[in-house]
Amino acid sequence: MSGAESAEAHAGQSAATKPAAARGSAAASVSPEVLERAQAGDHIAFAEIYSLHKRRIYSLCLRMLGNPAEAEDLTQEAFLQLHRKIATFRGESAFSTWLHRLAINVVLMRLRKKGLQLISLDEAMEPTTEERPGRSFGTDDLSLTGAIDRLVLQRAINDLPAGYRLIFMLHDIEGYEHNEIADMLECSIGNSKSQLHKARLKLRDALRIHAKVEGQR
Repeated sequence: MSGAESAEAHAGQSAATKPAAARGSAAASVSPEVLERAQAGDHIAFAEIYSLHKRRIYSLCLRMLGNPAEAEDLTQEAFLQLHRKIATFRGESAFSTWLHRLAINVVLMRLRKKGLQLISLDEAMEPTTEERPGRSFGTDDLSLTGAIDRLVLQRAINDLPAGYRLIFMLHDIEGYEHNEIADMLECSIGNSKSQLHKARLKLRDALRIHAKVEGQR
């Protein structure tokens, strides 16, 4: 099997050994009592929340930005925002989902300040020449595991337009379902699926090019 065929053969399974399982083993949930104390201004309770969620938020920022220093900076900014806004949490969603959305908004603000062009999360789902009739946006048609070098994959993810990268990271790496992503990013489920599909197509093309170059060496 050629390098290009190998890249295609791995193009359809989920990105980091099914993320939903990873989410299940994530940091323990904040107890209602600790959350209530933190909302009342208890710094020890807030420190406990920080300890439980810092690694996950840092990982989120790093995957979105691809820069450890920026990820650390925005992790701190996310928790500063949390400190200011925690009293507004009303339990309408899981606290971890609410915190993730807050962190995502912090990152999006940084991306916009840097002048990076974001793919609109509410763009019309117009068919492109890359899409085929009858193809389901929801299928796992881009598998990025095993034989594909993880550094190559990470570079390809980093090269995605920011909007595509965000959706891909949330769905295929963080393990969120499209309805959760739509809720966090205030877009439709259909648009989330469209963004993910286009991100996977771009990644597959990038991996094919890499495999072709490697095969010519």
